[in-house]
Amino acid sequence: MRWLVGWSSAATAGRESRTVLPVGAQLLWGDPDPLWAVGDWRPYEVRVVQADPETRLAVFGVCGATDDQLRVGLFAARGGALRHLTAWPGSYTAVVQVGRRITITGDLAGARPVFHTRWAGGTAYATAALPLADLVEASLDVGHLAALLACPDAPEALGAGTPYEGVRRIPPGHALVLRAGTSEIASFEPAASLAVAAPQLAPDQAVDGVREALVEAVRTRLAGPRFAPDPDGPEGLDPGPVPGMGPAERRAARGGPVPGIGADLSGGSASGTLALLAAGLPGQPGTINGHGERLLAVTFNDRATNGGRPHREAELERARSIADNPRLHHVVVAAGEEALPYADLDSGPLTDEPGPSLTVAGRHRRRLLAGSADHFVGNGARQVLDAHPARLADLLVDRRRRHLLRPVTALAKADGPSAHSALVPFTVYRAARRLARTPYATGITEAARRLMERQFADEPVAGGAVDASLAALAWCRPGPAARWLTGEALAEVSGRLGDAATRSPAAGRPGERRARAALARQAADHRVFEQAAEVRSQRLHAPFLDNQVVLACRALPDTLRVQPGARAAVLRSVLAGAGVRDLPPGWGATSHLTHTAAVRAGLRAAVGQLVQLFDAPLLADAGLIEARVVRKALRAAAEGAALPLDGLAELVSTELWLRRLLARRGSCWTGAEAPRQRAVAGGVVPRARLSGA
Repeated sequence: MRWLVGWSSAATAGRESRTVLPVGAQLLWGDPDPLWAVGDWRPYEVRVVQADPETRLAVFGVCGATDDQLRVGLFAARGGALRHLTAWPGSYTAVVQVGRRITITGDLAGARPVFHTRWAGGTAYATAALPLADLVEASLDVGHLAALLACPDAPEALGAGTPYEGVRRIPPGHALVLRAGTSEIASFEPAASLAVAAPQLAPDQAVDGVREALVEAVRTRLAGPRFAPDPDGPEGLDPGPVPGMGPAERRAARGGPVPGIGADLSGGSASGTLALLAAGLPGQPGTINGHGERLLAVTFNDRATNGGRPHREAELERARSIADNPRLHHVVVAAGEEALPYADLDSGPLTDEPGPSLTVAGRHRRRLLAGSADHFVGNGARQVLDAHPARLADLLVDRRRRHLLRPVTALAKADGPSAHSALVPFTVYRAARRLARTPYATGITEAARRLMERQFADEPVAGGAVDASLAALAWCRPGPAARWLTGEALAEVSGRLGDAATRSPAAGRPGERRARAALARQAADHRVFEQAAEVRSQRLHAPFLDNQVVLACRALPDTLRVQPGARAAVLRSVLAGAGVRDLPPGWGATSHLTHTAAVRAGLRAAVGQLVQLFDAPLLADAGLIEARVVRKALRAAAEGAALPLDGLAELVSTELWLRRLLARRGSCWTGAEAPRQRAVAGGVVPRARLSGA
């Protein structure tokens, strides 16, 4: 894991910086407000420009700006213009020091968050929450864990908290500004007028903007230096011929990626777009086993899942058709039951925060082991391009009723013919109209009431498109794991929602707000996925989560977003503008069925281990669940009961994360005055301080 850490103190002399040091850190600048880079940063991933001894800028990650552009951004930031620091292509974190003022920018999606906490009379900040929790010897914030399980998509419930008491997160689209130890949160997003709606771009112009942003995001990665794993490292030496194993298999067994650039190629629209763009743009993706300068495209073939086989075979066929491109070198990674979800839960690194990706990290790591040192993934495409169902209410707010016809008609056909298909358009329209007429505070209060009364009947447990859309047509709704939480935990989260309803101002349109919350949730899960499935010497690149791509996708008109197949149509136009027009039949089909089938197969195979995991769960010790209720739900889901599988994944991943957190040894800090205890002081989960407990 890589992170940066620093602090701002009220004193002019940083006494603590000489006695408290992050383990394995590289000092970028010193007292009185020091900054370190911690972890396996590559040399070109940390750039520093300086105007004078008290004015400097550090950029961490992949940034497409030249040194001259960085200096221009530094001068702009010195005058207070933060948006210049977020306008470059790539995915990065910028830290600016101007005298005693320190500014740390996050990103629009939330994939590169910034955390902060009060410490030693000042403020410490980092791009990881766990080091700050170690620094202040924080305990678990059980209320935040309850909110994460009950309403994972609701910023009103999560607030600015983290799983660690006293450690806070800045919201997406904001920056942390420190002045002599004091902190404030500043937005760098363009301010929208509340009196006049912003004019929407024409669909063709908006799609052109998405294409330009995506091409520039991919080009930025291609333009970077090629990274090759150190052959003299502890995992770099090839042990020589092994019966039945070629060089690629031996490398995968050692855990090292191929030098160069690669991409996922699942047959879907997002990964296929990135692979074709990276292969078609000028550059040198890398030399792969003597095959020349070609991009390595990796496809995962699940041989253990019987359900959804026709869809999986169609995906493989589309991937093979795309891989006919002469600049692509295609590798298919086949796996059986050992790569199902929930397999091999005993091993895995400790992540900064819990996330559902912990249950499938081993599955994805098998695919990534066959990838390149720099590997493209399509994570985030659905959230930035697709229309959240609540955007149907936005159309009604804007008096564009006629644009509802095609999406509601497509929903009526999505679940197949039934006796109620004719009523679906009217039902969806009525739900969208009700949301459009519901004030924000009323919607949040209604969600709080539903939690208290345990009303989860309309949750889309069967996975139907109509049920899922109807449930999403709300300002806020309980998450899939809420039904298994205790009454005390639900009361705590309900209280959080009630407080948010009374103190929060008007929040704009419901669809736009829900879409941003869904993107923030996906970005947070992508960050957990990066850490849980991490391969030594490999970098995962998710261009759809870059600032400029997010901005370009937000400019897409709602009338274009809500059309059936909008994501595939936009990406098809992106590829056509880049010169790629020959796409296989069925390109753009979703992979929801194959994912659900794999999850059910993994649940059946691992149900014994999962039930044992919840024999004496830490979540029950914290007062969040009753163990017998969860064990019963796991057995029922393994037998095919219509239960929300995403909710069970969240429960399992949170329990796994707690166990790994309490089993860890050591701390992130060293020095004469370093904390003597790690995060979660004493190594014991505190009994939940919940309402009524």
